[in-house]
Amino acid sequence: MQFFRNPRINFVGMRRRIMPISLALILVGLVSVGLHKGFNTSIDFAGGTLVEVQFGEPVALDEVRDVVEGAGLTGAEITNFGSDREILIKIKQIGEAAETARQIESVLQEQMANRTIDIRRVESVGPKIGSELKTASFWAIIYSLVGIVVYITWRFEFRFAIAAIIALIHDVLFTLGFFSVANREISIPVIAGLLTIVGYSLNDTIVVFDRIRENLHSRKREGYSVVVNSSINETLSRTVITSLTTLVVVACLVIIGGPVIRDFALTLLVGVLIGTYSSIFIASSVLVEWENWRSKQRKRKK
Repeated sequence: MQFFRNPRINFVGMRRRIMPISLALILVGLVSVGLHKGFNTSIDFAGGTLVEVQFGEPVALDEVRDVVEGAGLTGAEITNFGSDREILIKIKQIGEAAETARQIESVLQEQMANRTIDIRRVESVGPKIGSELKTASFWAIIYSLVGIVVYITWRFEFRFAIAAIIALIHDVLFTLGFFSVANREISIPVIAGLLTIVGYSLNDTIVVFDRIRENLHSRKREGYSVVVNSSINETLSRTVITSLTTLVVVACLVIIGGPVIRDFALTLLVGVLIGTYSSIFIASSVLVEWENWRSKQRKRKK
C-alpha cells in the first residue's frame, strides 16, 4: 500500500525509452494492415449475409462448409458460435443479400434434412448500407476528436489538447493494429468500443492534466518536467485502481460474455490497458517535449 500512497517513479525520465517502443508497436500494426491489404471488415461494412443456425446435435464445420460451397456460395466463413451445435455462416457480398440468405436457408434444409435445424438469426447488409456505415463510423471518430480539441483548449490550453489527441490517436491505432495482427473483424461493436476507449482514456488524461495545472500554479519554482512527473505520481493510485476495477469487469465479459459481445469487450480490454498507459506516458511526454521546445525557442530569441 505504501507504493500507492507515495510513489516516486520517474515516468518523465522514461519517455525517451518508452516512446520508441510505442511507435514500434504501432508500426507493427500498420505493417499488418498493409500485409492483409486493409482491415478485416465484417459484413456490417463490407456488405453480405450472416446466418446463425442451431442443430439438434453437434455438427462438423467441414460438413456444413461442403453443403454451403456445393450450392455455389464460395468464400463463406463458417465458425462455431458458442457451442458445437451452433454454427455462424458469414458470406461477404457476392450478390443480393436477401437472396443469399434465402439460398443458405434453402440449401441447409434440403441437404441436411436428416438433422434438426433451427435458423436462429438472419442478417443481410447491402454494399451501399455497408459503405454508409463505414463513412459514418469514420466521421463519428473525427467529430469526437475535434470536440475534444475544443473542450480541452477551453478548459486548459491548446498544448494540452494536442497532447490528449496524440494519446488518443495512439490508443486507437494500437487497438486497430492489435485487431489486424490477430486478424479479427472490425465491426460496429468494435467501433463502439473504440469510441468508448476515447472517452475512458480522455477521462484518465484529464485527471492527470488537472493535477498538472494545479501544481504549475502552486509550484512555479520547480522545473516543468519535475511538476509533470510529480502530478502523475500523485494521481497514480486513482489511475491504477480505476483501471484495475474496470479490467476485472471487462475481462469477465471477454471470458463468459458470449460471442455476441466478445469483440466489444475485447476492444475495451485492450483499450483500457493502452489508455491507462498513454495517460501516464504518452500525453505527459508530449507536454514535456512541447515545453522543452518552447524553452529552446525562447533562448534563441534572447
